[in-house]
Amino acid sequence: MSQNNALDYYGKLGNWSFDEFGIRTESLTSWVLNELINKFADSKSRILDLGTGGGEKLLESYPDCEEILGTDFSPEMIVTARRNLQLSVRKNISFKVMDNLRMDVPENHFDIVVARHTITDPNQIIKCLKPGGHLLIRGVDKYDCWSLKLLFGRGQAYRDEVPVSIRDYEAVLGAGFSEVELVPIHEREFFSDADAFRAFLEKVPVINVCDEDRSLEEDKLREYIEANTFDGQIRLLRNYYGIAAKRPVR
Repeated sequence: MSQNNALDYYGKLGNWSFDEFGIRTESLTSWVLNELINKFADSKSRILDLGTGGGEKLLESYPDCEEILGTDFSPEMIVTARRNLQLSVRKNISFKVMDNLRMDVPENHFDIVVARHTITDPNQIIKCLKPGGHLLIRGVDKYDCWSLKLLFGRGQAYRDEVPVSIRDYEAVLGAGFSEVELVPIHEREFFSDADAFRAFLEKVPVINVCDEDRSLEEDKLREYIEANTFDGQIRLLRNYYGIAAKRPVR
């Protein structure tokens, strides 16, 4: 999936958020991004949130601190984020459009950089962190929704020879970060009905990735729903990864 194609994809979708799907999540592993953010942050911290989308996660769960900047390469998403900010009571938060591969932020400025489900360049990130600052990445791995991808014969990272988690891990190490940890994250997501599940697949590029223009094959969708319905809810197995690292003090 190229960044330009992703920009076109989300631009066409317009204003939406994951909240509209009513997903219930069960965590099967203990690596929790928000807990790490709150662990490392204090009232004087400056946080950069890359790939902020509509800013919902940032506004709901990030701690109060000196500065939080949320960025996204989609202008439509930043419009949504600023609208959400106006509806909140949060302070010291701003949003701007930025390409993660052409970062336009001060050097040696942030205490924490967070990247959730977005492309990153650790060589640029390490420059904007203060010495001793933390990088936290949560990403989607190749085997996310794997049984669904196998059924459809396609999907995000379906044909990648090397999982993106390994590529990101090696890139973070190569950029000079220390104390680098790579952790698998497993979750179960439950959807209330077929309509919610279909809406999710139509908007989130799990099966129909940004470079493709395909409709969902109804026979395969029904087959998956029939095999993965438990207590009236449709289950989707998610496979993410977490990376935690520090910029060396010297």
